[in-house]
Amino acid sequence: MISTQTADEQYLAAAASGDLDGVRAALAAGADKDALDREEATAILHAARGGHLDIVRALIAEGVDIDAQDQTCSNPFLYGCINDQLELVKIMAEAGTDLKRLTRMGGNGLTPAAEKGHLEVVRYLLENTRINVNLTNNLGWTALIETIILGDGGPVRQQIVELLLAHGAKPGMPDPWGTSPADLARERGYDEIVAILERAAA
Repeated sequence: MISTQTADEQYLAAAASGDLDGVRAALAAGADKDALDREEATAILHAARGGHLDIVRALIAEGVDIDAQDQTCSNPFLYGCINDQLELVKIMAEAGTDLKRLTRMGGNGLTPAAEKGHLEVVRYLLENTRINVNLTNNLGWTALIETIILGDGGPVRQQIVELLLAHGAKPGMPDPWGTSPADLARERGYDEIVAILERAAA
């Protein structure tokens, strides 16, 4: 019989490497299903980072804590949103992940997806969950503002703006200095986004 500590270490390593049999063996040997590594990352987060969705699904079925966050506030759902992993996002949302968990920058899953231009993740979240579309992060920015000021104003960003507005984003909600989304877009020469915002505000 291996010690529980050894079982935990084997469990985390197996999850990270995509070894489903190893994950099951470690659990059978007494590993804590919610074991953490030094950075407080769980086995399901290790599996998510490695793209091992079979292990992610198996660990959900085992009843692991799907919302636990590591020292950088990452968990499988937020990792998927940040890294444009649509299937992972779907799996976690369908498993009932806590949509109110925040990134280290104080955004929800929608915030980095909008910031980085992950159109299909944004679309899925808005059409299939009740995630807060008007959440303001630590910088005082909403998802709408993020996709404007951190994007190129191009067709993908325009679609994200339209999706956000269609699902309740407030077109006039300003940044911390009182600048509206339309003015932020205008400053950057994103005329198409300005027009979309002006139509929404009319």
